[in-house]
Amino acid sequence: MSDIVIKKSYEEINNKIKKGEAVVVTADEMTSIVKSHGYKSAFKKVDVVTTGTFGTMCSSGAFINFGHTRPKIKASKVWLNDVEAYAGLAAVDIYIGATQVQEDDPLNKVHPGRFKYGGGHVIEDLIAGKPVKLKAKSYGTDCYPLREYEATVTINDLRDAFLYNPRNAYQNYNCAVNQSKKTIYTYMGILRPNMGNATYSSAGQLSPLLNDPYYWTIGVGTKIFLAGSVGAVTWRGTQHSPNEPRSENGVVTSGAGTIAVTGDMKHMTTQFIKGASITGYGCSLMVGIGIPIPILNEDLAFFTGVSDDAIYCQVVDYGYDYPNAISRSIAQVSYAQLKSGFVEIAGKRIPTAPLSSYPMAKKIADILKDWIVQRQFTVGEPQILLPTVPYQKHHE
Repeated sequence: MSDIVIKKSYEEINNKIKKGEAVVVTADEMTSIVKSHGYKSAFKKVDVVTTGTFGTMCSSGAFINFGHTRPKIKASKVWLNDVEAYAGLAAVDIYIGATQVQEDDPLNKVHPGRFKYGGGHVIEDLIAGKPVKLKAKSYGTDCYPLREYEATVTINDLRDAFLYNPRNAYQNYNCAVNQSKKTIYTYMGILRPNMGNATYSSAGQLSPLLNDPYYWTIGVGTKIFLAGSVGAVTWRGTQHSPNEPRSENGVVTSGAGTIAVTGDMKHMTTQFIKGASITGYGCSLMVGIGIPIPILNEDLAFFTGVSDDAIYCQVVDYGYDYPNAISRSIAQVSYAQLKSGFVEIAGKRIPTAPLSSYPMAKKIADILKDWIVQRQFTVGEPQILLPTVPYQKHHE
């Protein structure tokens, strides 16, 4: 961000937080402030804007160390509540993915499948303090002779339990419709034929990366709200793609940015993390994330003040185009239109429904705001910024 003028430093903002003098607002509140007073005035007044999102994030999971057994085992196969975890790490280190389905699930053999229990549910159960059945197998070695191990454990019995999600908090996302003549079951929910409904998955003006569209304040080391506790951004997320089209206001109009995040599961709460069963598709995990945006300059005040009526996404056909990797947009709609409950596409009025929870996103932004106001949370300066594109200023 060498070409961006910094008018407030991280040190200055954090000193104000520590003294209880920082002005902190949510992104919802910032849109009203900018609308009423303009972004230049908002910059002078506001120090931090908090954001939030809560939705299904399939590229999620947990690293777990279940502790050395007596005698020791070098686990090569591991299951938690009959959900297989990846054991190709050190002796008792494993990774359980959110979308891994419980053994013997009928999957889609009886269509649409229910996918009642999977990795995301295991993660939720562990965070809830529930007992989980651990089963491990090994081929045995001289230094790790045990070949089988079974135990019932809670999160307190585990040596370590870290949520580590390779791709979370998509900056923007599709609005899904179905132009085929049959009902389809997708990760975007159940889509009725002939564009009978439309689903979307974003908090819009509250969504973290939409409030910092060029990722000037988000990168490795950024402190975040993660599932009710303090977490961190560890790297760009998989499929991070900053080169997507942008509106005149600089905000992306399709997926674009993503982040990889981590945090200690032992400090999380199930209010903000939920195992998910998606009919006809599979298992997943709903994750709550909030990121504070330090208002370092007037441009960030402008971006955090952009409201739903100026944030757009692409309407995509999941009946034919998406499964066949055809990149085509049927229409472009704003989040204000989506949140109204209906959109009009090709002269047809289509009911809309969110797959992410705006009330939960709002709650996350409010909690993060309270943490900062109560001097419990300072803004973390990223050590490595996410890959971005050159900034072209269009607003005056």
